[in-house]
Amino acid sequence: MVLSINSRLVLVPIDIRKDQKHFIVEDPASGEFYEMPEICIDTINLINKGLSLVEIELLLVEKYPKEDIELIDFAEQLLEINLIAEIDGMPVEIQEKERDTLGFMGISPKLGKFFFNKIAYFVYLFFFLFNLSMFIAKPTLIPHYKDLFIFDLMILNIPTWIILTVCLVLFHEFGHILAIRAQNLPTKLEVGHRLFLIVLETDMSLAWKLPSKARNGLYLSGLCFDTIILSFALISQILFPNGSAVFLSILNFVVFNTFIRMVYQFCIYMKTDIYYFVENVTGCYNLLENAQQMLKNKLLFFKPSSINDDIFSSERKTVAVYSIFYLAGVVLTISLYLIFYIPQLLFAWNEVLPGFKESPASLPFWDAAIFSLLVITGIMILFYSWNKKYLRN
Repeated sequence: MVLSINSRLVLVPIDIRKDQKHFIVEDPASGEFYEMPEICIDTINLINKGLSLVEIELLLVEKYPKEDIELIDFAEQLLEINLIAEIDGMPVEIQEKERDTLGFMGISPKLGKFFFNKIAYFVYLFFFLFNLSMFIAKPTLIPHYKDLFIFDLMILNIPTWIILTVCLVLFHEFGHILAIRAQNLPTKLEVGHRLFLIVLETDMSLAWKLPSKARNGLYLSGLCFDTIILSFALISQILFPNGSAVFLSILNFVVFNTFIRMVYQFCIYMKTDIYYFVENVTGCYNLLENAQQMLKNKLLFFKPSSINDDIFSSERKTVAVYSIFYLAGVVLTISLYLIFYIPQLLFAWNEVLPGFKESPASLPFWDAAIFSLLVITGIMILFYSWNKKYLRN
């Protein structure tokens, strides 16, 4: 079966929706979504009318005289993504992809809409500005790297970190889940990573079913819930300054953990919630990949090449601006490591590793042993995440 300029195609059933700049094409059978410009949509509509590729090409050349029309290339792309059912009357064998099972349908959309509506977003904005003003008015509330260490023993710190972090991250993800359920769409939780950090991720692939403005709330919903938690912890620190040492240390940890995770969202050289928000607002849906290609072309130690041909001409300026914030995000990440993570690691080493010099029957020895075991476990989970994302692809 060979594609030729005289071929007539039959496409699989697809849904087409106008987006900000281009169109979103959904393949209901696979659950995949594709962004296409108007010329591609016109081509699809002409294919559906039964015209041959050569007939379509003549019409497109007349309508788009400045465009480089390559119908065979486009047809091959449609074939690659399994959108062609027949070529010249011959059925095409479509490779079925295993679809992810989505859930959380037991959560009522009404509950989601209670937390995510026009009034609720103003409440979240108020608390965000409140948190910002608190850090400005009382700089002592800004987290310190030692806020990670609630107890003197790591054997007590680690399970406390795990429990608190899991609760805080689940609260963040629950914001995403409620937001997507407010749109009556299913979702799921899965393990992922951001650089060396293991994270939970809410599947929001079906957000492409929604209009652009509706998607913004889904991407910011986790940050909205983080804002509430941070406000609660800051207010508690002010209201109970004479509380027990453990209570205040836990509050410090909650502020530290939430603050760092919120700052990380602005490292938009990774695909964070803020990245998807920016991508959605600008209508440029491959910002990260296009910016990476643009930066490679600008750097001297890469072989010069033409700028990424996949970048729509109308998006080049947006990609260039994003590239600046891309680099700023890298600087921000390095700063976080220098200010928080490296000092924490050095502090932990000084506190824990000497325990291996003690007797195996002593508490310091087991404190160091369990700390090391959990670090190794975390590294193994990270490698699992990398394997899932990169090696399997």
